[in-house]
Amino acid sequence: MRIVHIITRMIVGGAQENTRFNCLDLLRIYDDEVSLITGPSLGAEGSLLDKFSDPDLRVIEIPELIRSIRPWTDFQAYRRLRAILKDLRPDVVHTHSAKAGIVGRAAAWSLKIPCVVHTVHGAPFHPYQPWLARKSFQACERWAAKRCHKLISVADAMTDLLVQANVASRSKFQTIYSGMDIEPFLQAERFRDSARAELGLAAEDIVVGKIARLFNLKGHEYLLDAAPGIIEKNPNIKFLLVGDGSLRASIEQSISSKGLSKHFLFTGLVPPTDIPKWISAMDMLVHVSLREGLARALPQALLAGKPVISYDVDGAREVVLNQLTGFLIPPKSIDELQSAILQLASDPSLRAKMGSYGQSRCSEIFDHRHMTREIRELYQRVLEQTGAK
Repeated sequence: MRIVHIITRMIVGGAQENTRFNCLDLLRIYDDEVSLITGPSLGAEGSLLDKFSDPDLRVIEIPELIRSIRPWTDFQAYRRLRAILKDLRPDVVHTHSAKAGIVGRAAAWSLKIPCVVHTVHGAPFHPYQPWLARKSFQACERWAAKRCHKLISVADAMTDLLVQANVASRSKFQTIYSGMDIEPFLQAERFRDSARAELGLAAEDIVVGKIARLFNLKGHEYLLDAAPGIIEKNPNIKFLLVGDGSLRASIEQSISSKGLSKHFLFTGLVPPTDIPKWISAMDMLVHVSLREGLARALPQALLAGKPVISYDVDGAREVVLNQLTGFLIPPKSIDELQSAILQLASDPSLRAKMGSYGQSRCSEIFDHRHMTREIRELYQRVLEQTGAK
């Protein structure tokens, strides 16, 4: 097949890792002809393409394909995309992220590409937006959904959300979990002693980890609110924040004002290859974001055998099975967060039991090769239906 993937930017992030693995699997396992079109990878997160060397993947950068809404620039991006697609003549165009999803689907549909697919990594609309912005994004997604053959959701929760917003009918969606390289997580425990030594941790320290950009809606404030009560009852608990972002200074200031600086550790921005190392230092992972498609940190922690505590948002309940792989608690809750952390901190056997069950379950469904196989089979079905194959 000739396949083109289109994404707004290839920063270090879950949707981008998903897209990179998909492109490379199609190239290396199925011998497909694959091109990746992206906008500039700008942002504090860093460029994923700079972290890896993939000489066999053709990457085309369109400067006009940017994240912010700028009608004239967006129209120029559309024209550039259309010209490139016309030249490449792909069998399949697969779009990712909101802006690339709108512009890319419009360009591909106008050229009558036989298979146009879009992956919903996370809905661009959410309850925390102003009403007008939310309705505008829903209208854009509705319009774009008519310009593709199939929609892939990274979680059933994404399908539910978009169906409720009348973006498209349920029959147009298929859930395919976002794949990753699972082996480093399955073997993460080998890094535990060295990682904890690097962080200056003592043997008795219980580490509660969070992997997320230090950014709005990632919920760090709820963890900070819960921390004093947790530390009062168990002074051996330390919090490890993996990631960086625009809220770093304000988070550090809040921690200092509470007198908790010695209980919080920061890794800063780390490459995806280092995530298993830092998970190995943890005893549990918390996910207190208020919106997420299906946060990759959840299956990553479970693959490493660590139990998880998550707010019940979006796709979290599809991997956080309450009382089995961890605890699922109400969004924004503080008391429940404290209780879950303290319970896991006091019970090593429960941590081991939950982590083991989660590891077994996630290793079956989050391998990137499994994801790519399901996606390629979807391409084939669409091409058969449109008469292209």
